Amino acid sequence: MPGAIYAEGLVKTFGDVKALDGVDLDVPEGTVLGLLGPNGAGKTTTVRVLTTLLQPDSGRATVAGIDVLKHPNEVRRAIGLSGQFAAVDEYLTGRENLQMVGQLYQMKSKEAKVRAGELLEKFNLADAADRPAKTYSGGMRRRLDLAAALVVSPPVMFMDEPTTGLDPRNRQQLWEVIQELVAGGTTLLLTTQYLEEADHLAHDICVVDHGRVIERGTADQLKARTGGERVEVVVHEHDELGPARAVLAGFGKGEVTVAEHTRKLTVPVSGGAKLLAEVIRELDNRGVEIDDIGLRRPTLDDVFISLTGHAAELREENGEAQDPKSRKRGKNPTEQEVSS
Repeated sequence: MPGAIYAEGLVKTFGDVKALDGVDLDVPEGTVLGLLGPNGAGKTTTVRVLTTLLQPDSGRATVAGIDVLKHPNEVRRAIGLSGQFAAVDEYLTGRENLQMVGQLYQMKSKEAKVRAGELLEKFNLADAADRPAKTYSGGMRRRLDLAAALVVSPPVMFMDEPTTGLDPRNRQQLWEVIQELVAGGTTLLLTTQYLEEADHLAHDICVVDHGRVIERGTADQLKARTGGERVEVVVHEHDELGPARAVLAGFGKGEVTVAEHTRKLTVPVSGGAKLLAEVIRELDNRGVEIDDIGLRRPTLDDVFISLTGHAAELREENGEAQDPKSRKRGKNPTEQEVSS
């Protein structure tokens, strides 16, 4: 049985550019799927198709069991969406913005007012509740937009780069809100530029590139596929690099790499903390003085680099057309870059 969010063979082209090239997704109810990928990979295009804002050229999708193409209005009633830009009315106050959203969802006026108050407290906007939104900072507008997406507590949520522009404290608070929602049964598809965010929130992760899902699994599964543990050693003096390299070669499961300018050596290993203790003893026996040593496990950054060939970008697409020449710079011309 398909999950709360299901897609099969989604294809979308813009001119001669294929933004989606057969995307498949299946998100079980009450879970979080993290959608990761470089600029122009197709993340925002996928979200727009699933939220009925864009029609695919082929493929099919259901959200909350409702066919996205056949019954778009029903899908819209079952979802919440927070995009990359704060969609608030700057001439209304924060409270009025949230009450308006509630009334658009046919909530009673009193109910909408109570819900607005709850969300203003939750997102630390109570002190500015009766100020026009145009006086809000960028981060405050972002939080108001996220609050608006949660007015009706929808069963399925889509969050496209939800914490862009938020400071670490507000980002952590949003993570807590997301965890509360999911604990209550909400299903969430999350695109994010912060890999630690996906690591912290997502039950499963899909990595997309060039409009295709190129890898999927839990964070731990993806890390395990990327490679095992590594011992990293920083020696005190350059002339200790040779002896240290010999020690690490005896314990390692692959080539020892040396960064001479930082005096750091790295080697893949297996054996965990017990092996690390043995390495330290052997370095001491050889008289090698070290400034730092540690056992490093793969991170999602390592996974991302391994799969896509480069680190995650700090800028993201908004799904609008741009000059095809931008393709040469590594950006999908259908997904315009905007500053985060």
